[in-house]
Formats: sequence, structure tokens, C-alpha cells
Amino acid sequence: MSLFRLSLQGAAVAFLAAVGSFTHVSAADKIKVMFINEFPTQTIDLYWQNPSFEDNHPGRRKFEARIPPRGGFHSTDTFVGHEFSYDVDGQRHYVNPPPGNNNDEQYLILAGQSEGYRVRCEITVKSQQSMDYVDIVVKPYWAPRAAARFLELVRSKYYDGVAFNRVVPNLLTQFGIAKDFPTREKAKEVRMWDDFPKQIKFEPGTLSFSGTGHDSRTTEIFVVMPGVSKKQLEKFGENSWETPFATIDGDVNKSALNDVYSGYGDMPPFAKGPVSAKIYAADGYTTYLPRKFPQLDYINNCYIVDEVGISDELSNGEF
Repeated sequence: MSLFRLSLQGAAVAFLAAVGSFTHVSAADKIKVMFINEFPTQTIDLYWQNPSFEDNHPGRRKFEARIPPRGGFHSTDTFVGHEFSYDVDGQRHYVNPPPGNNNDEQYLILAGQSEGYRVRCEITVKSQQSMDYVDIVVKPYWAPRAAARFLELVRSKYYDGVAFNRVVPNLLTQFGIAKDFPTREKAKEVRMWDDFPKQIKFEPGTLSFSGTGHDSRTTEIFVVMPGVSKKQLEKFGENSWETPFATIDGDVNKSALNDVYSGYGDMPPFAKGPVSAKIYAADGYTTYLPRKFPQLDYINNCYIVDEVGISDELSNGEF
């Protein structure tokens, strides 16, 4: 089952290991915490650190949950100041959940690579004349809810066959409406709550989910393109749902995204490009796009590089 079907209705802060001490707590300090395991292969045994005992006491660690890799998750009720831990390769990591967001809820990622996870998308370029690829580095600690959702969608093959439906030079490239009608109908009903705001600035090559209002993000993503004005860069992120969660690997000026067809321009009323609502319709990919916009480029497939060759049995398999 998708973690976003069961996920907490708060925003998120993520960190790999934060050491903290136990302090007196009250009912007002109660929080709900969702732990997400983004390690490619490592199952995590999560423990609650009993504050009544010293570190070396046998009662110090109490087993909390076993969390499978690649998006496995565990939800629990706890208090601010309570500490959790888990072992990886003989090293113990400590997690001390900070205060929650709107509904006293928190969202934490246990990740094996603090530098990020590489997602490769093989794409068509130059109006489907040839194939190329784009590498995306997902940063779990920038916007953990967005990062976890994107990785979940990639594992589920959601973006395979998706059109680059909004390509505006010197501004952005947007994608994320699934090729399969039942899939896109199902996915658009799963809305993410906003992430905690962070001091991550938008720049060319930055990826963010798009949205239509507070807590509205679903599956559509935009990439900030080279040549964007300084004024526009400052506007990105003004909306609560616009939060960077990844970046194009390498020099975005040399990225294959620059060869994606852009001749149709922005969507109406700004230009005469594809209308998102018509793509979402039942005949969006079977009639509307091929007849009205035959030169569009597409994503062939996306995958997490470090998980190539790993069985999908533990993947959620839902959108």
C-alpha cells in the first residue's frame, strides 16, 4: 500500500542522525511520526530509546518496528524529546524527532545516501528523432515528503511513457501526467501536504512538484531551465507547495532537457501548448496529444540507479 495513502497529514523534516537528550514531556508534546526507509537494500530495525535507563542498560533499547527498504514505512505516536535508533553496518544512528507541524505530526526519512539518490530517465529528444537520458539527484533532506513521493512513483513506473507537456524555453519544463488513464485518475486523488519550508533556493536545474494551492501536490513536476530571469527565480518558492526536492545532475546547460521539443510553447492562455485538463481526459494520450501535438517528446522510462537489478517485491506497487 502506498505510504501516501496512510501518511501523516503534516509536513516534514528529514535527517539521518540527530542526537538529543531526554527532557520532561507533557501531553502537549505528543507527536505522530512517520519513518520512511529509503535504503536500497537495508532493512531497518528501529528501536525506541527508553529514557528511564542509561545507554548500556539492557532495557535501554526497545524494539519498535522492522522497516523494509525502498520506501518501507512505520508510523508511531511518541513525544518530543524521545529518541529512536537503528544500526547500519555496525554503526548506530540516533533519531530525535523535533516538534511536529500543524497537527503535531512529523515525517522522517532514514536514508543511506545523504548526498542523494540518482534517478535516470531515458527520454526522446528533438521531436522523438533520437534517445538520450537525464540524471536527477533526489535530495531527501530538502523536502522529504516530495522526495519520498517521487521515489515511490519512479519505483511504480508511473513516469514511464509520460509526455513533456509544458516546455517553455528560459523558464521551465513540466511533466507528470501518466500515460495510462486509470493510473492518472487514481494518482491525482493522492495529494501531498506541503513540506516544511527550507532555505533551498531555486536555480536552473532544480526540480519541484507543481500544485494549485496549499497541500495540493500530486504527480506533476517542473524543472527550472537555463536562461530563467532572476526575477522569476525569486518568484519560485513563493507558493507553499513549491519546494525543491531534487536537481539535474551536472551542467543543466548541457542537459538533454534542452533538446526536448519546445515549439508549442506554454499552455493557454499564455500560448497554444497542450491543455492539462485535456491530457487528463480518457483520450488524452490516445487522441488529443498525438493529433494536436505530434512533435512532443516523452519519457521512455525512469529508474533509481542504485536499485537496478534489485527485486521489486518490496516496492509498494501503488501510486
